[in-house]
Amino acid sequence: MYDYLIVGSGFFGSICAYELNKKGFRVCVIESRDHIGGNCYTENKDDINVQLYGAHIFHTSNKDVWDWINQFADFNNYRHHVLATYDNEIYSLPFSMWTFNKLWGVNYPDDAKKIIQEQSIGIDDPSNLEEQAIKLVGKDVYEKLIKGYTKKQWMKDPKELPKEIIKRLPVRFIWDNNYFFDKYQGIPIGGYTQIFERLLDGIDVRLNTNYFDGDLPKHDKLIFTGPIDKFFNYKYGKLEYKTVRFEHKFLNQPNYQGVPVMNFTNYEIPYTRIIEHKHFEGINTDYTWITHEYPQEYVTDVTEPYYPVNDKTNNEIYFKYKEESEKIKNYVLFGGRLAEYKYYDMHQVIEQALIVVSKINK
Repeated sequence: MYDYLIVGSGFFGSICAYELNKKGFRVCVIESRDHIGGNCYTENKDDINVQLYGAHIFHTSNKDVWDWINQFADFNNYRHHVLATYDNEIYSLPFSMWTFNKLWGVNYPDDAKKIIQEQSIGIDDPSNLEEQAIKLVGKDVYEKLIKGYTKKQWMKDPKELPKEIIKRLPVRFIWDNNYFFDKYQGIPIGGYTQIFERLLDGIDVRLNTNYFDGDLPKHDKLIFTGPIDKFFNYKYGKLEYKTVRFEHKFLNQPNYQGVPVMNFTNYEIPYTRIIEHKHFEGINTDYTWITHEYPQEYVTDVTEPYYPVNDKTNNEIYFKYKEESEKIKNYVLFGGRLAEYKYYDMHQVIEQALIVVSKINK
């Protein structure tokens, strides 16, 4: 008999398992995949650490979170600089003076702001992603770097998407193309999987085990990190997610694109970005591994849910499940991106998990 059965071995589940085990609780983790680590799982291929589920760059301004994660891996000093290509022209992301200079030939922030203001006349209170994007960066930037990319990534017209999505992208009127401005940033040297191996060391972990298939280990309480709508058997409807298909490829050349992440913003190009993994750690080899990311239609119980679509309709459905979860909170704790239907970054998941387990005592 276990004190806690934890469903999912991503950051939220693994942290809960680690901290509860330290406190003396008997813990079992079940994972539907054949590996631990959730979407942060890294596989070493030919001495290159390949992030199988897309690029994960650790960044935080929370010193407690940074100190905590550094118990389990050494981080390099990687800083994320993303490039985007449109019609074979290369632009700097996030949107900065480098972007505006390339598009408009402007050298000063006020000149860029003036153009943006002129191109967004009439949009006072944005109601969707398209209007919000034009308000933030102007029509030219929207048409070249946002519209096509967003349409293929979300498989929806930007006019149908909530404006909050685009607010995740930084807009800066400075000559600094650092994607994140957090004080602490980096990539774990050797990949992310080692972190989960250390978190789950000495804990009963059962792979290829689906919570919904039944025949579960006996337990007193449950920590659930999967889709909350599935937990409640979709009684209020199915939540919508964005999903991605990854194609990994070995190339017998030392350097393919010269940057870890290149976005492709033309709608006609079927993939959204290419990742070249060796550049995250500066690995020197005569070959390389790259990953193409293809948007894919989400099909409940068939494709993997990655990103919640937090529009009004989905949020209304989620809040009904949230109310249901409150009724059983003495037995079941829900946490993580899928269970809370929230677009968490890694540091936010870690912070939430540590808060949750800090309130659990023998």
